[in-house]
Amino acid sequence: MVWSWIWPTAPGSSVSSPTIDFANTVAGVVPGTGIHPGRLHGDLAARFRDAHAAAAARRRAGEMGFFDLPADRELAVRTRAAAAKVAGRFDALVVIGIGGSALGTAALTDALLPPYWHELDAASRGGRPRLHLMDNPDPESVAALLGLLDPETTCFNVVSKSGSTAETMAHVLVSWNWVESALGPGAIRDRFVVTTSPGRGSLRKLADDHGLCALDVPHAVGGRFSVLSPAGLFPAAATGIDTDALLAGAAEMAERCSTPELVKNPGGVLATLLHVADTEMECHVHVFMPYADRLRGMAYWIQQLWAESLGKAVDRAGRLVESGPTPLPLFGAADQHSVLQLLMEGPRDKIVVFLGTEAPELDVDVPARVADELALAYLGGHTLFDLLDTERRATAEALRRAGRPNLAVTTERLDAHAVGSLLMLFQIAAVYSGELYGVNPLDQPGVELGKKLTYGLMGRDGYPRPEVPRSDWRWRV
Repeated sequence: MVWSWIWPTAPGSSVSSPTIDFANTVAGVVPGTGIHPGRLHGDLAARFRDAHAAAAARRRAGEMGFFDLPADRELAVRTRAAAAKVAGRFDALVVIGIGGSALGTAALTDALLPPYWHELDAASRGGRPRLHLMDNPDPESVAALLGLLDPETTCFNVVSKSGSTAETMAHVLVSWNWVESALGPGAIRDRFVVTTSPGRGSLRKLADDHGLCALDVPHAVGGRFSVLSPAGLFPAAATGIDTDALLAGAAEMAERCSTPELVKNPGGVLATLLHVADTEMECHVHVFMPYADRLRGMAYWIQQLWAESLGKAVDRAGRLVESGPTPLPLFGAADQHSVLQLLMEGPRDKIVVFLGTEAPELDVDVPARVADELALAYLGGHTLFDLLDTERRATAEALRRAGRPNLAVTTERLDAHAVGSLLMLFQIAAVYSGELYGVNPLDQPGVELGKKLTYGLMGRDGYPRPEVPRSDWRWRV
């Protein structure tokens, strides 16, 4: 029996749907380990029904707004209208954000813009702006980026759900001064677009005080779940990505994940398999490994989604649990030559989730030029995608033979509908996983102490300067 779930599309539809192939997690398929298939209709099915009910209750209570974003046509229309004012007018769009306010945009644009987008000329970009991310406050990177840009033809999209993120607001002050120094105060209004919570926060006040275009991230949508809000849709629309198809794919996946029946719910299957791998099979490291450069941003986005949603000190009852798998992005086939040795023969604490597509948008033939050299001749007549996808399948089989569990999430092709579907799949899986772990997947209390210490050390009003012990000279070399 082939253990993969394929959700069919309507007859004659050109829309592709993700496939989860989990044969290599099933006992009897992967030597020495695996999940007994009967459990998918037994205890795991019952456990998932409870998790599904808990998530549904939280959604009804208004806590999981990301589910509702695909149906919010008014918000999508406002976002596209704002993006239309930027597209064609500016040569560069700089997204200022960090964490979920940047990783979602990277996932979208990596997947759906042509490679090396920012290096293409205006005609090749259809007049759409180049896209740059300003996330980490490294002075050398920021200075170098601003040195490449022309303030006359650059627009900034500032993204912060809280409206007070230290790194983001520092970048705003630097960029604001850069524009104002070159063009005068009057240039600010047209060159900054703000994406933040409605009606609150320093960033919203800044927008109101200076008449900036402001887009809302709904209150019930957390930062790492905001990719299908204006946080991700504005830069996507400005660069020409089909946001209607993106939202349609997300809506379709949300509908498929609405059933409490485990074997019919792709988000439930993904969450359940990975939860069992962590809690029963000692696979505490979840490797997300795309075999497509265009999915590189997706892997980093999943890393944050998994880490912040599931890494919790206490459960819902307040008991100390220190739960959560460690997500690790790797990239095929490059990391076959750097980390595969560890995956094959190191500690049996990893499960690999391969990400891929069944067909590339563009392929490259490998010429058959050296018939008498056996180490080269076999490559001729194939394509680069043949090699890449064969390596993905071969790596999965090698891991299986070594008793290392793995599964694959693939799409027929990597278009906007498929990407929207993948984004919603992993968001829903993260929420279901949180319920399976018994933790709150929507908060991130572990990052708050570091923020408060930073505020105090930087002299922010209302945050006392903390005492930080000086490093003892004995512990230095």
